Amino acid sequence: MTEISRRSFVSTSTAALATSRALGANDRVRLGAIGAGGRGSHLMREANKCENIEWVAVSDAWDLRRDKATQIIGNSVEKYADYRKLLDRKDIDAVLIATWDNTHAQIAIDACRAGKDIYVEKPITSEPGQGPPMVRAVRENRRIVQTGVQQRSTEHFREAKERFFDSGLIGEVHMVRTIWNANGGYIYRPPEGMERKPEGLDWNACLGSLPKTPWDPMRYFNRFAYMELGCGQTGGLFVHMIDVAQWYLGITKPGVVVSLGGIYQYDDGRNTPDNVNVIAEYPEKLTVTFEASVTDMVPAECDDIVFLGSGGRLHIFRYGYRFLPKGTKDLRDQVVAKGVPDQHMRNFIDCVRSRRQPNASIEQGHYGAMACHLANLAWKEKRPVKWSPEWDI
Repeated sequence: MTEISRRSFVSTSTAALATSRALGANDRVRLGAIGAGGRGSHLMREANKCENIEWVAVSDAWDLRRDKATQIIGNSVEKYADYRKLLDRKDIDAVLIATWDNTHAQIAIDACRAGKDIYVEKPITSEPGQGPPMVRAVRENRRIVQTGVQQRSTEHFREAKERFFDSGLIGEVHMVRTIWNANGGYIYRPPEGMERKPEGLDWNACLGSLPKTPWDPMRYFNRFAYMELGCGQTGGLFVHMIDVAQWYLGITKPGVVVSLGGIYQYDDGRNTPDNVNVIAEYPEKLTVTFEASVTDMVPAECDDIVFLGSGGRLHIFRYGYRFLPKGTKDLRDQVVAKGVPDQHMRNFIDCVRSRRQPNASIEQGHYGAMACHLANLAWKEKRPVKWSPEWDI
């Protein structure tokens, strides 16, 4: 990413504001989708649940996925291989970005300068240096940006924060443990017959600014296993969990992160660990740990966030939560709630209309992604990685 000059900033900001239109509480929000794979398709379906939205266009590097997207959002939309042509349209208010991690930052910056509001999947960046320019673009162009950590728009997560943290009931917290095992996305195999690149797939567009390399079906169909494309289990899984810890405890940047693990079982060309342990230490006298393994593929109790407080212990994730007050000896005394679906997309659409800050801001998305990037650096370089002021925003 390069710095934009003051003259460039003024011109792009003016163009962005000219593109934007004032929306009333009942106005139709006109949408474009950039990235139409599995996650992009899910986001499109979530948007379809919202009132008074209109699909205008979809973009994806593979024509097959562009065509499939029209089954979700309607055959009347325009389809583009190049996302920039979608951004050029003046009849789009907001875009959903669900491309590979390595392209999130540049597409989001381009969308800001085109005057679009943005829902961008997590992690919002793939490298530490991408965060500050992305945040600047959002601020300078006055865009509404929702980052894809949907726990922030999930009722039982919000309830638990108010009930145990805002009230002070949990007491002092100096350790948070997170675990997410058995995620099959990290051992996915390409479908048969993909040894040759499909004719209608733009492989170079998938790589973005990365060095151009020959077609690799493993990288395309399991990008999560490659650091430069999907940031590994830290960027895909830990990002959700560290975001909850940062949200509940009001923390942002870790002072130092260490990480160990390796490619112990799946020596299939991947360059991210299939088993990993992370410890992030925060200056607020707190450590947050992360454990992920695809050796253990038992789905029961495979994911959890555990806050260890002086007043009690909270277990929480998408299944719900349970709180054990200090001194609990009988499990009948624990406080239990079941999980409910998130309303993250609805919150985004509402904020596009109201211009209020969404539940998961660009700043929060930056700091959550950064904890993952430091963990990946620590693993690759086999050393503790400290926070650098250049990553401040």
